[in-house]
Amino acid sequence: MGRPVAARSRDRVVDRVAAQAGPARQHPERRIPSLVDVCGCSAMPRDWPVSADLGYTYRMQGNGRAEEAATELSGREKAYRYVKEQVLTSPAAQGWFLSEQELATRIGLSRTPVREALLMLQAQGLVEMVPKRGIHIPAMSGRQIAELMELRGVLERHAASRALADGTVPVAAMRSALAEQEAIATDPGAEAARTFIELDGRFHQFLIDSAGSELVSDTYAGLRARQLRIGLTALLSSSDRVRAVCTEHQAIIDALEVGDEGLVHEKINDHLEITLQILLRT
Repeated sequence: MGRPVAARSRDRVVDRVAAQAGPARQHPERRIPSLVDVCGCSAMPRDWPVSADLGYTYRMQGNGRAEEAATELSGREKAYRYVKEQVLTSPAAQGWFLSEQELATRIGLSRTPVREALLMLQAQGLVEMVPKRGIHIPAMSGRQIAELMELRGVLERHAASRALADGTVPVAAMRSALAEQEAIATDPGAEAARTFIELDGRFHQFLIDSAGSELVSDTYAGLRARQLRIGLTALLSSSDRVRAVCTEHQAIIDALEVGDEGLVHEKINDHLEITLQILLRT
C-alpha cells in the first residue's frame, strides 16, 4: 500500500497549526450576514426551489445512479441537508455567524426543526451555536485539513484495492464524470467552479462505492461538506488547478485500467498531496 497522504507534510503542518488556528474570528462591529452575503447569489439564488431540492433524500448507488427514497424528508432533515449542502460548502462561510431565524425563513420551516438540525451539525463539529451571537461556522485549521486528506487517501486506496480484486472498477462512470469536468474546465464562472467540485466529489465517490461497503461509502459521503469547501478553496487559489485536476483524474483512471494497484495508490496519493499543498499555502 502506498504511503499515507499528508505523511510527508505532517511535521510541517504541526509547526504551522498554532499560527493558523488561532481563536475563532469574531466580528462584533458587523451585522450578522445574510445567507446571500455568505454563499453568494450564484450558489444560492433567492428563488431557489426548496421543495424541489429538499423534499426527498437521495443515495448514490454503485452504478452511479441516484436513487430517490420513497419517504419525504422531515423538517429537521430538510434543515440539516440545506445547511450542510448549501451553506457549509461555501468557502466564504468560514468564520462567520449566521442567523437561526433567517435560516428558518429561508427553508420555510419553524425554528424548532432548524435548531434540531443545527444541534446535529454541532455534534459533528461543523458549526458552533454561540448564545446571543448565532451560528458560528469555524474555519478548518491546517491540521484538520491534513487529517481530512489523509482519511480520504486511506478510504480511496482501500476502495481501489477492493475494486481491482473484485473486478468492479468503475472506469466508465469515472470517465463520464471526468468528461463533464473537462466540458466546463474553461468556464471562469463561480457556478461552474462549484459544479466542477461537485463532479470531483462524484468522481471519487464512484471509486469509493465500487468497494461494495456501505459503511465505507457512508463514511466518505459524510465528508462531503468539508470536501466541497476545501475543494473550492483549492480551485480558486490556483489559476491552472482545473486543468491539473482533470490531468490527475485521468492518471488515476489510466492506472485503474491497467490494473496496477501500486500505481493506482501512487496516483491517488499524488492527487491528494498536490491539493493539500495548495491548501496549506492559502
